[in-house]
Amino acid sequence: MNIPLKLFLQQEKKSKLKGGLYHKTQINLAYNSNKIEGSKLTEEQTRYIFETRTIGFKDQEAVPVDDIIETSNHFVAFDYLIDTLEQPLSNDLIKNFHKILKNGTSDATQKWFAVGDWKKLPNEVGGIHTTLPKNVETEMNNLNHKYHSNSHILFENIIDYHYFFEKIHPFQDGNGRVGRLIMFRECLENDIIPFIIDDNHKQFYYRGLKEFDNVKEYLLDTCLSAQDTYQSWIKYFYESHLS
Repeated sequence: MNIPLKLFLQQEKKSKLKGGLYHKTQINLAYNSNKIEGSKLTEEQTRYIFETRTIGFKDQEAVPVDDIIETSNHFVAFDYLIDTLEQPLSNDLIKNFHKILKNGTSDATQKWFAVGDWKKLPNEVGGIHTTLPKNVETEMNNLNHKYHSNSHILFENIIDYHYFFEKIHPFQDGNGRVGRLIMFRECLENDIIPFIIDDNHKQFYYRGLKEFDNVKEYLLDTCLSAQDTYQSWIKYFYESHLS
């Protein structure tokens, strides 16, 4: 009997199955999403942390402690994603993603850094101004309302949401990682093939965000290309299991 992909991932998580789609997704999503933000961890180091819950990189270049903490936190954030799929996307859920990702980092020790809450100071992304802190709550409410007003969530709605989320840039830091977790979650929840923006797609992803107001297809096509990769994983791990 066929089951939705989200239930398949939930079952693999619950059974603590090693070497399956859940396992591969955890490692690749954490590695690639953190790498986009400048993490020095390699894919093998990321795999080692996930599989052993320990740190022991013999004869390898030292990496910042925050990279290790944020990688471990990303595994927890993905589990939170899997466990809360039945809940509608909301500000509280989004803030919880941020709280999980930034917990225990050096940022969390700064008084001006609001872990699990909207930013307190203005910020930029790629030299472009983002929503001022005083307007974030209103803009996020408007974004969520517009998103939920769709009678049926399509792939294009999820990509639109991601662009406007990154344009608001509601957190002091960690917006990209939170935004990509949201994209994966909403694809999974709405029976759309999810995807991971890997290093091969990174520059096209940046271009897609920068040019979105002019040419939406740049970002859409990049995400569709990344979708093809995850589709191949689904075919191997999920569809083969069901046949």
